Order: sequence, then structure tokens, then C-alpha cells
Amino acid sequence: MNDQLERWSRITGGGALILMLVALYGALIFSPPEQLLGDAFRIFYFHVPSAWTAYLAFTVVFIASIVYLITRNRQWDVVALASAELGVVFTTLALITGSLWAKSFWGIWWTWGDMRLTLTLFLWFLYVAYLMLRSYTDPGPQQARLSAVIAIVGVPVIVLNHFAVRIWRTQHPSPVVLREGGPAIEPVMIVVLVISLIAFTVLYVYLLLNRMRLERTRIALRSAQEQLSA
Repeated sequence: MNDQLERWSRITGGGALILMLVALYGALIFSPPEQLLGDAFRIFYFHVPSAWTAYLAFTVVFIASIVYLITRNRQWDVVALASAELGVVFTTLALITGSLWAKSFWGIWWTWGDMRLTLTLFLWFLYVAYLMLRSYTDPGPQQARLSAVIAIVGVPVIVLNHFAVRIWRTQHPSPVVLREGGPAIEPVMIVVLVISLIAFTVLYVYLLLNRMRLERTRIALRSAQEQLSA
């Protein structure tokens, strides 16, 4: 199993490196400035992929947690933990780039009146609590079950966050690509955005595989120590 993870890790690592370099070139050099925001619009190419990858990571946490509760297979708990850590990282990036975007677009760093911002921050706190639970409780089935419950509770927040701009009147921009009447940005910008989304997704897979390898090694070492001390 670890050999397969290592092989896929090398493949996704190389792909992530190439795609991220292409995405950086497209976002910072190739893409033209936006008519209203100018070069500040380039934050868009990092903010949207960060948010998308956070959604993906937390969705994987949810699925892995459900499968763990059904099968009690510890490997799925490992997947959930690894993906939750990455979800917090990418949510942090989304919050930072979102604040930079807000300053350029609204003239302020943050507003509690925007439900998407508020829900994203709540989601961040929820999964930080998930990680804290795992840090301050003893490893084992009870820890995995409690963590899975938190992961499942987080799903409605993810769904509400995604549809926030449609449910509530928010300052957050409406969708600029998947919208009625066609995209609100130039085709070249869409191409750069798609490349960035793919690059961030492959990077997530690479980091997930490596974090899973590390966690499996930690579990094996812990098991060996327990056997020696028994």
C-alpha cells in the first residue's frame, strides 16, 4: 500500500509542480488585467482555487468519515484526518486571498455582513476544532467516531456557504463564470482559472497522499512501541 502511495505521490508531485508553474505564469503574466480591478483581479486566480480545494478536502473528510463509521476500517480515518488538515490550510488561503480581494473590491478587509465570509470563517473554526479534538484525545476508535461526527456536522455549513450568494443578499460577487447570460470575464481568463483549479487539485492530491503516508508510519511506530512496552 505504501509503495503505491509513493508511486502516485511522485506522479502527482511532478504534475503539481508543472501545473503550478503554468498557473503562476498564466495568473501573473499571461492573463490581461480586468477592466475595473486591473491587476488586483489576479487574486481571483488564487482565491477561487483555494476555496474550491477547501470544499474538495472537506467533502473527502465527510465521505471518509461515513465509510469509517460503516466499516470501522482505520485507513478511512487516516484519509479523513489528512484531508481535514489540508482543508484547514486551503481555507486559510481562501480567507487571506478573500480579504485581499475585499480590500481591492470593497475598500475594506472584512465585513461581518457578508454571509459567505462569515460561514467560511465558521467552517475554518469547525475544522480547527476537529483537529484539536484529535490532538487532545487518545488515538483509537472513540476518537475516530467523535471526529467523524464533527465532519458530518460540517457538511450543511459547506452547502450553505456554496449557495450563500444566492440565498442571501451579500456583498460577495455573484458567479462570474457559471452564470445566466454567459461568463462575465474574458475567455483567456477562464482558461487561466481552469488551469489554476486543476493545479490546486493535483497539489491537494499530492499533499494528501504524503500526509497519509506519514500518518500510517506514525500509527505503525505507535503500535510497535505499545508492543515493546507490553
